[in-house]
Amino acid sequence: MTDSNHELEQKVQGLRIDRSSGRRKFPRPWLVFLIISVIVGPSLFAGYWFFLSGRGVLEVEAAPVRAATSQVSDSTVLEGTGYVVARRQTTVSSKTTGRVEVVYVEEGMVVEDNQLLATLDDTRQQTTLELALAQVDEILASIKELDVQIKQAELDLERVNKLVVDNMVSQDRVDQTQLRLDGLVAQKQRLEKSVAVAQKNVTLREQELDDTNIRAPFKGVVIAKAAQPGEMISPISAGGGFTRTGICTIVDMDSIEVQVDVNEKYINRVSPGQPATVTLVSYPETRLPAEVIAIIPTADRARSTVRVRIAFLERDPRVLPDMGVKVSFFEEGTTIEASDDIPLGVDVPPSAVLLEDGLHYVWLIESDKIRRKKVEVITSTSVGMTRLVDDFERGARVVNNLDQLDLARFENGLQVKVVN
Repeated sequence: MTDSNHELEQKVQGLRIDRSSGRRKFPRPWLVFLIISVIVGPSLFAGYWFFLSGRGVLEVEAAPVRAATSQVSDSTVLEGTGYVVARRQTTVSSKTTGRVEVVYVEEGMVVEDNQLLATLDDTRQQTTLELALAQVDEILASIKELDVQIKQAELDLERVNKLVVDNMVSQDRVDQTQLRLDGLVAQKQRLEKSVAVAQKNVTLREQELDDTNIRAPFKGVVIAKAAQPGEMISPISAGGGFTRTGICTIVDMDSIEVQVDVNEKYINRVSPGQPATVTLVSYPETRLPAEVIAIIPTADRARSTVRVRIAFLERDPRVLPDMGVKVSFFEEGTTIEASDDIPLGVDVPPSAVLLEDGLHYVWLIESDKIRRKKVEVITSTSVGMTRLVDDFERGARVVNNLDQLDLARFENGLQVKVVN
């Protein structure tokens, strides 16, 4: 029985697998990963450094998208946007508080200097003027009364002087008569001074009456009517919002100019007297000649801009206050002429336009990445540019040297490096 058990145990031992020999034959997984990292790691790091250093980024040339113009684009040194402003613009009000009786103007009306715009209720002013005139008449009547008394005093003095010669009256009587005459003359002089004061009061009341007639301070155009008959008007805000502070707003159209905020990085390209053109946003096909008046000697800290004033060389009735404009600054000596036939659209270099299957495309550069945009070509300009009908954002740039690049690498969102 013991021998049979021993044989059975030997057979079982023969069926066991020796796992220790298997572990020696196959390496551990972490050891395999370590070997691969040592071999492949340097290659991956070299590739990463190659792209990170920029040697693997596509290098392109950028070209700005310019607004269409009939001027030679090479003479344009700077472009900007601004607004039309009026140097002489005022809201006409009254010098006193009162109720509006009549308003003689409407929006769009041309008014002359000192023209009557409106009248206020002048009942109180008329009454005070009549009172002042009555006071003058009263003083003048008192003077006439004094003239009679003075004449009587002079006669009395003359008689007393004759009597004193004959010793009929004493010298004391003569002195009393003389003093009475002098007193009446002094009263008359005081009343004459009172007449002068009363007449000045009359002048003041006449001015107050005239102030109820509101007149234009200069020649211009009415752009806003602020009050109606029956409303109260005051030179200061009062009445809890129910009192108007003006009759109308007048603009002197001869004082219209353009103001542009230029980035301080490019202000060195602008100088007083520099030629420029102004294109109204409302009339994009029109170009108006202009020149720089002055550069305001201060900068806007928040926006990093400097304000530039620009004058129109020719008056155009289409130019209105607060209109948006586009301004092009040109090199000194450039001749600018008015034009009403500027074509719409934008200009780009021909090498920036790609033709595929009968359709035209450009590659826009946006934050160092490119995006394909379908465009419509109008024509080629006389200065070697391609005119597009499409609209672009201000400051847009496109890839210029398409004919020198591997277009197979191009795709939306591809990062590029601008070399110019």
